[in-house]
Amino acid sequence: MDVSPPDSSVRRSGIVAVVGRANVGKSTLVNRIIGEKISIVSPVAQTTRNVVRGILTEPRGQIVFLDTPGVHRAKGELSRLINRAARTSVEGVDVILLLFDSSVPPRREDEGWCRWLFPHEDAAHILALNKCDVRRDCAQQYHRLWETVSRNRGGNLRIRWMRISALTGEGVEDLRELLFRLLPVGPLLFDEDVLTDYPRKLFIADVIREKLFMRLKEELPHQVAVEVQEIEEDRTQIRVDAAVFVDKESQKPIVIGHKGRLLRAARRAAEAELSGIFGRRVTLSLWVKVARHWQKNYWMLKRLGLVP
Repeated sequence: MDVSPPDSSVRRSGIVAVVGRANVGKSTLVNRIIGEKISIVSPVAQTTRNVVRGILTEPRGQIVFLDTPGVHRAKGELSRLINRAARTSVEGVDVILLLFDSSVPPRREDEGWCRWLFPHEDAAHILALNKCDVRRDCAQQYHRLWETVSRNRGGNLRIRWMRISALTGEGVEDLRELLFRLLPVGPLLFDEDVLTDYPRKLFIADVIREKLFMRLKEELPHQVAVEVQEIEEDRTQIRVDAAVFVDKESQKPIVIGHKGRLLRAARRAAEAELSGIFGRRVTLSLWVKVARHWQKNYWMLKRLGLVP
């Protein structure tokens, strides 16, 4: 693959899969590079459930980022679907950007991703050590992990290492420069004004879910799903009806909160953010409903956009 400095007279375009275990900062990085909120972010692992495409277009070309769900130990059909979506996202891409959290030691999922790179020799490979702004630095442990995996697999991949902080922006401009150098020369894949091809209903549902996650913390976020059921709009306002699904009747009062405070706070936070994104007032009507075993229901998962 040609990695010479970009020629200003030509455009480079291609697809970059941003992969890694859960909660290493993939969505934060994609949002940082693009300069817009494309993917939701929360401290809760497995926040991203779909593969989200974020599109950066510059005079030198276009990068289509695939912000993938974090791979984690599967504990049910939903987890298996999320892991499958993450792993298949690397098929046919131009660059695989494997993100590590350098503030903590490597885990089994990190080793699994290192191994997963080897069947995809046609792509360029970047290993990025994120959270370099954090005092604790486990970078050497990741280097040793890669050396061990590479030695066991034959050591035939060319790897480029980067140190970045998706939160502060340190090293991100150098990463973006490298990505453009690795992309092939070619026409734009999307129109210049497109930031994402992620469906609007799914994006709105994700923002609502993010605000719920921020308030539920670790209590029961992975039993919560959001489906936007109707959107009505005019020039000044967007009105959204959405259902918040839980797995059991006993979970409804947790999501609603004492005197409805938790749900109301999440709704207001989502309305404020969506209004800023869409440039119009957004009002949400949220209804908490029980959908027993929704994570095992194929048709329910399809409605939520979690299966093709």
